[in-house]
Amino acid sequence: MTSPTGSGAQRRAGVLLHPTSLPGGTAGGTLGADAFHFVDFLRNAGFSVWQTLPLGPTHEDRSPYQCLSAHAGNPDLLDPERLADAEWLHAAPAARADFWPAAFADFQRDADDATHQDFRAFAAEQAYWLDDFALFMAIREEHGGPWWQWPAPLRDRAPQALADAHQRCAEAVDYHRFLQWQFFRQWAAVKAYANECGIVLFGDMPIFVAHDSSEVWAHRELFALDEEGQPETVAGVPPDYFSETGQYWGNPHYRWDRIAADGYRWWIDRLRTQLTLFDWVRIDHFRGFEAFWEIPAGEYATEGRWVPGPGADFFHAVEAELGQLPLVAEDLGVITPEVNALRDQFDLPGMKILQFGFDSDADNPYLPHNHRRRAVVYTGTHDNNTTVGWWQEDCPDWVRERVRDYLGHPGEPMPWPLIRAALASVAQIAVVPMQDLLALGADSRMNEPATVEGNWRWRFRWVDIPDGLGDRLRHWNALYGRA
Repeated sequence: MTSPTGSGAQRRAGVLLHPTSLPGGTAGGTLGADAFHFVDFLRNAGFSVWQTLPLGPTHEDRSPYQCLSAHAGNPDLLDPERLADAEWLHAAPAARADFWPAAFADFQRDADDATHQDFRAFAAEQAYWLDDFALFMAIREEHGGPWWQWPAPLRDRAPQALADAHQRCAEAVDYHRFLQWQFFRQWAAVKAYANECGIVLFGDMPIFVAHDSSEVWAHRELFALDEEGQPETVAGVPPDYFSETGQYWGNPHYRWDRIAADGYRWWIDRLRTQLTLFDWVRIDHFRGFEAFWEIPAGEYATEGRWVPGPGADFFHAVEAELGQLPLVAEDLGVITPEVNALRDQFDLPGMKILQFGFDSDADNPYLPHNHRRRAVVYTGTHDNNTTVGWWQEDCPDWVRERVRDYLGHPGEPMPWPLIRAALASVAQIAVVPMQDLLALGADSRMNEPATVEGNWRWRFRWVDIPDGLGDRLRHWNALYGRA
């Protein structure tokens, strides 16, 4: 594993696109042919980084930052076509929802010994999280609702209740193991192809995990929960760029003293899974390792307070176990000198968002002349408006005039001047959301923070890519030393 911006690292450019936004599939993109085609698009356009959002199984709101597991992959990304030629798979059902249960039934009945051995080897290797997750999903299907609403013996993981559930739900447990086996196989194939094409896969990992997740259910002692499984304090942020009233995320806080007492084993295992899936990993809300915003459960975000996090002790323990960390620190929001010092102590690149750069003076850290090499520069992220939407809807006249003045009154329309500024930055890595490459407006943004409706649904079509776009981008990546 190597640092994205370490000694000898090459200057790179990439595209931010979650697999759900790929063409193909029904409700969302999959890890099928379109994922491989997207790798080809990146390579042909001179990009060498594909950044995604977290890949975990989501709740009904589809947010990849509030997943049912910190380790598992999202079965909705599975591509049925990838199994179409399996010898043990019979005629595929017409309805996609019926495909994987049918595939699992055929696998149980007809797969050869070598295939079953591969499945068992995967299940054994991933048992440290997979056993809890598979049982969690089986019980969730049986009882519905979040785990704290289950019968108390299951909620509290009474040994006899778990043993009975294992016996009662044995087939459902194996089915969820099967889905994860297929997910990790399909993702590994995408990753192998990308790496063969010289493309780095850049993942994303939220610092906090969802209350309704297998990890919180299975490791309640590591979280600030009461006897009935309800949070005592929850995560969020004070007022910032994204929300004037702060954000109440609702994730239960860690009991860092207990996690540290075990040598941070839970976190090391979590990172190990992500470093299997990705070449680099961004840690969302990195500042929470230095200090986190603690909100009493049920109160407004403004009622929170800053509480010290595990700090350097955490990263020393992780490095001792995993070696040099190919991590990127999401260092946006309320950032203090102490947060910067922690990031720099471990040589982690931070983030520079160009859309944040023009609403103050020349000392604004997001302006290109204030960038540094150890950074990843973005036009915007999944939480921002698209650059066209930002320019048309979010910029007052005086900000637009400042942008024009700073960029030299470019003749090109937005988003191209901002994309050029990202590629020209001294930052070692430049990443552009796919929506910006397609010059799309505000109706194509991925997420609007502090809202819950209508997010995470944007998708593109191959016909949306204009003729000549790949040539133009390949020229720019070469022009700015990122090809």
